[in-house]
Amino acid sequence: DLARAFLDGGATWIQVRAKHLPSADVLELCDSVVRSAEAHRATVIVNDRADLALLSGAAGVHVGQDDLAPAAVRRLLGSDAVVGYSTHTIDQFDAALRELVSYLAVGPVFGTRTKETGYDAVGLEHVSAAAARANGRPVVAIGGITLENALSVLDAGAAAVAVISDLLATGDPRGRTRAYLQRLSEYRV
Repeated sequence: DLARAFLDGGATWIQVRAKHLPSADVLELCDSVVRSAEAHRATVIVNDRADLALLSGAAGVHVGQDDLAPAAVRRLLGSDAVVGYSTHTIDQFDAALRELVSYLAVGPVFGTRTKETGYDAVGLEHVSAAAARANGRPVVAIGGITLENALSVLDAGAAAVAVISDLLATGDPRGRTRAYLQRLSEYRV
């Protein structure tokens, strides 16, 4: 239902993230979200689980530093799959540039309670440094992104923002998604 609300609000990318569910339940969720997204021509990626991305027909996977390596994900999903990779330091970012990934995530940019990364907030300066090193690859800012600070992250050089908590902040995820799309459409390069 939540994914449908995001899609109805205009979301074009959704990451299925269900770290504490059994694999069979996550696969069922992925199947449902992928089917729902088809009507909206939206892209679905799965957090951490390349196997479930493959089984559900998702467009790809987002992995972190402690997950399956991007090279192994590519072997499993193929060259056309979307593969995102989380980084939290410039050293991790530089190492990630040598991987065959579609985009590089940096964060947490701001403080977040959604996910314990073990890393402090990296700030907008880190986003700028990563974007300057990215060689044209998209940088996605994660962690603590809100409607109020999203444009500052784009100003710092991010190509996109990943949002969890703030989409739920008002109790109207469909409307909040629309508000994000409106705000982000105001962005001028």
